[in-house]
Amino acid sequence: MAKKGNSHSWNPTNSTRHHTTDAPTTGPKRDPNLGTYDTTNGQETAVLVAVPDKRQPELQTREYLDELEFLAETAGAQVTKRFIQRLDKPDTRTFVGEGKLAEIKAYVNHSRTSMVIFDDELSPSQLRNLEAELKVKIVDRSLLIIDIFARRAKSATARTQVELAQYQYLLPRLTGLWSHLDKQRGGGVSQRGPGETEIETDRRVVRERIDFLKEKLKDFDRQSHTQRKSRGGVIRVALVGYTNVGKSTIMNLLSRSDVFAENKLFATVDSTVRKVVLDNTPFLLSDTVGFIRKLPTRLIESFKSTLDEIREADLLVHVVDISHQSFEEQIAVVNDTLKDIEAADKPMLLVFNKIDQYELDSTALKKDEFEGMNPDEDETPRPTLAQLQATYMAKMHDPVIFISAQERQNIDELRALLTRHVTALHRQRYPNQVGEAYDE
Repeated sequence: MAKKGNSHSWNPTNSTRHHTTDAPTTGPKRDPNLGTYDTTNGQETAVLVAVPDKRQPELQTREYLDELEFLAETAGAQVTKRFIQRLDKPDTRTFVGEGKLAEIKAYVNHSRTSMVIFDDELSPSQLRNLEAELKVKIVDRSLLIIDIFARRAKSATARTQVELAQYQYLLPRLTGLWSHLDKQRGGGVSQRGPGETEIETDRRVVRERIDFLKEKLKDFDRQSHTQRKSRGGVIRVALVGYTNVGKSTIMNLLSRSDVFAENKLFATVDSTVRKVVLDNTPFLLSDTVGFIRKLPTRLIESFKSTLDEIREADLLVHVVDISHQSFEEQIAVVNDTLKDIEAADKPMLLVFNKIDQYELDSTALKKDEFEGMNPDEDETPRPTLAQLQATYMAKMHDPVIFISAQERQNIDELRALLTRHVTALHRQRYPNQVGEAYDE
């Protein structure tokens, strides 16, 4: 999944033990000199595995796996099969039961799949047991998200934050077969002498690297704090929301900038700040990293300085993808994450985006889409867009607006709403500042 020689894509999925003699794959070939994979030989293929609670609705299970597949595609893998096993709790040894594991193994061997992706975080022992049994690369949800962050990170701060998360994930999963650690290049380099492959040596090297990265992030944090202090006297607005809801597109519309925007998860990892002036009302607008269900705690901890843009904002603009079947659950995920970073009490505008993509009918399950699923017998029809507008405008205390950033629908209304709230906040926060920009 990582391109050879890419200094920004130190891929931890390449850092686990691999057994390739029994099950050849169609995926990339490993370069023993670099400890990385050359993806020019072909796209990696993957199967998805989920172990939902028996009470979880079928439609929700499908949506979760749709998101996992989107993550896999964003990371560069092609999904060929999905496996579901409903259990009261995952198996402590191999996460799935013995019978389901045999099914997965048979498919992997037959199709020459190069990796298996699990929609939960695996324990170190589960990871080792699955690798030993399936003899292909095993990736859990946390590692997949961290890998995507590594691909997306551009600034020195973001690359350091991701590298720290990688090593923190890696530390409890070290084995004694790590001859590649002294050969890994690019982000995530740890220098040590040849032949030092004992697990305690590996742990020492990784711990030293973690300590170094933490100190490096403290320096970045001090620099960022100084930059934020210099912005005093100007209202700060932060775009927040679930990943891939259109924050960067809105940022470009409001600031007339060219922030990278793509229909992929975590298109934005680095925070971007732009000065915006609407009707002679200036403010600073920041585009922040998107949140996601089961966002690894390590990433939240590592991205502290980036998330400070949210913590220190005067106003949050919560962008929601109204076209998504589970947009209300995504709202809850974002609100919970804001609580985790102590930013849930800030003034907030709720912006429902992608109204042009809203569809009344829920998508029916495709026949044989994946193992272990049956369509729900009674799927509740979706309300109309007008009904949703009336409902949310009635029940929300904070302002609500419905737009399409892609089609530029209701963007003028969004600009007017932002202008009113930024002006009011400025007069409240900086009552002694008098200027024509804020005169009525």
